[in-house]
Amino acid sequence: MARRKVRIELEADGAKYTFTIEGSITKDKVLKFMELIDLLSPEEQTFYREDTLVGRISKLIEEKFPYGAFTSSELLELYEDEYNEPIKLSTISTYLSRLSRRGFLTRRRTQSGWVYQRARLRVRP
Repeated sequence: MARRKVRIELEADGAKYTFTIEGSITKDKVLKFMELIDLLSPEEQTFYREDTLVGRISKLIEEKFPYGAFTSSELLELYEDEYNEPIKLSTISTYLSRLSRRGFLTRRRTQSGWVYQRARLRVRP
């Protein structure tokens, strides 16, 4: 198996960090690395008030799916469990689409529908 090498550059608080990962790259190692980047990055500003629907949805995504992918159905179930109030799947889908257009989320099409993920890093080629 060929050795893999990943190089990531990050600028935070006026400092520039360069990380290189070589060898066997696993999901666990990537998650630990992402936690390190979160420690180095300045606190992210959220522009959504938590007493609004979009604020509640974005807060749930940040807390429950910081690095993992999810579907609108999974978020719907989580929202209803967390806030004890019903919400339509079409409403969740609309807000996820808007958050994707604003750069808060990334989304990709699968055979069964859209899969969303919290947008974090911008990778430059």
